[in-house]
Amino acid sequence: MNRKGKLYFRYGTMGSAKTALLLTTAFNFEERNLSYVCMKPVIDTRDKSNVIRSRIGIERECTWIYQDSDIYQMACELFGAKKIMVDWFLIDEAQFLSETQVDQLSRIVDDFGCNVICYGLRTDFKSHLFEGSRRLFEIADTIDEIKSTCNCGNKTIINARIDANGDFVEEGAQVEIGGDDRYIAVCRKCWRNKKIEQSQRDSLPFL
Repeated sequence: MNRKGKLYFRYGTMGSAKTALLLTTAFNFEERNLSYVCMKPVIDTRDKSNVIRSRIGIERECTWIYQDSDIYQMACELFGAKKIMVDWFLIDEAQFLSETQVDQLSRIVDDFGCNVICYGLRTDFKSHLFEGSRRLFEIADTIDEIKSTCNCGNKTIINARIDANGDFVEEGAQVEIGGDDRYIAVCRKCWRNKKIEQSQRDSLPFL
């Protein structure tokens, strides 16, 4: 293979239009007659059918990635048995990939010269890296931040999980699928101040 591909990681907080950017990229590829495949980890069960859907209402069919999927072998099947050459792989919700699956994507880049663009979150609601995101930071050729703004005007960094009262949740499983009813993107300062406020409120004597 003479083609030289790259592994890209484009990350941002929730609500930063990552999925919309992926879908816009796919549309642009169609306009330029470039072959591509959209993929998404099946752990995101908000959509029952195999689609990638943006909050702004646009969607596109995708291939699901299961926890035990070998993405490299999926690519080999496309290129071999189906004789389909793909120029670009567009991966949504890449934070849910395993470290092994990210390595498989890198092999697709290195062995076949394809370009792989992964879109996803950097950290969870506790501000800790997801497994897939960590591996992408370690081995991606190009890393770009998709920036968004907190209500205070600072850049959002934290994907805070909230309860029905709008309070920040600090315990629970790393993965809990949800939208605006479960998460809010905030800057580090607002995240810290809100946690201090909640702690002080909870420590007040019950009257």
